[in-house]
Amino acid sequence: MSISQKAQEYHEKMFPNYKSQLLKTDPEFIELFDNFAFDEVVNYDDLDDHTRFIAILATLLGCQGIDEFKTMLIGAYHFGVTPIEMKEIVYQAVAYLGIGRVLPFLHAVNDFCKAHDIVLPLKGQSTTTIQNRLEKGRLAQVDIFGESMHDFYKSGNEDSKHINYWLTDNCFGDYYTRKGLDYKQRELITFCFLLAQGGCEPQLTSHAAANVRLGNSKAFLIKVISQCIPFIGYPRSLNALHCVETLKEDK
Repeated sequence: MSISQKAQEYHEKMFPNYKSQLLKTDPEFIELFDNFAFDEVVNYDDLDDHTRFIAILATLLGCQGIDEFKTMLIGAYHFGVTPIEMKEIVYQAVAYLGIGRVLPFLHAVNDFCKAHDIVLPLKGQSTTTIQNRLEKGRLAQVDIFGESMHDFYKSGNEDSKHINYWLTDNCFGDYYTRKGLDYKQRELITFCFLLAQGGCEPQLTSHAAANVRLGNSKAFLIKVISQCIPFIGYPRSLNALHCVETLKEDK
């Protein structure tokens, strides 16, 4: 086998003293994957490891990679992703993936915390109440997308406008207003949820624009897409790249 020194060193940082069983059963595959994912990809640009692993966890949620998610929680922890950040990534995923797809990942984070003697429940991160979640959500939408969102919660056809109302009070009021992640990080993980699940290009384009508006530049988003390729493959990555490349850089 010829796993590069850099790949071995990065793997050791993620998983200290751990040897994959696949080294015995699939040595050629591990050589190919580790050299690509943990040398060529991670050393291609200057994206910091903390951001890289936040994006990877969100991407694995989006593509429903539960087994790899459980593994990468360990790597994320060793690169400084906190249990609160792990939980916030999972919580916000419900708004974009639904509880039917997210529940196993919530259990995975809880199991990780228990295995590492992290006391549950974690400190609460909510900043809203039933009474103010709509207004707080409206303000979050304006902060992220701009002034045109002031009355978004009132918009839509009579028989479906309640969904826009829910987007404001639930998606943004309940989740985006929480502590633990800032707006830039929350838009980053939303971008990753959408690019990884595929078939959401209109929403992906909208949230790519929101990322740019908040300061997550096109160049930054391309770095994120690049880091996610080993985990979701090329077709969805190329679709996401197209959504980003068609954006105007100005706000």
